[in-house]
Amino acid sequence: MEEYERLKELVESAAEDVAKAQGGNKAAGTRVRKTMQDIKEIAQVVRKKILEVRAESTTQS
Repeated sequence: MEEYERLKELVESAAEDVAKAQGGNKAAGTRVRKTMQDIKEIAQVVRKKILEVRAESTTQS
C-alpha cells in the first residue's frame, strides 16, 4: 500500500529532526510538528483503506 510506505518514510525522516529538537533546536521542533501532522493524516488514510479491505473481504465471504 502506497500510503503505508509514505508513512514509514515520514517516520524515518523525522528521526534526525527529533534529535535536534531535543537538543533545543526550535526550527527542528517546528519541522517535527509538521511531520507529525502529516503522519497523522496519512495514518488516517491507511486506517480507512484497511477498513475498506476488511469490508470487501467480509462481503466476498
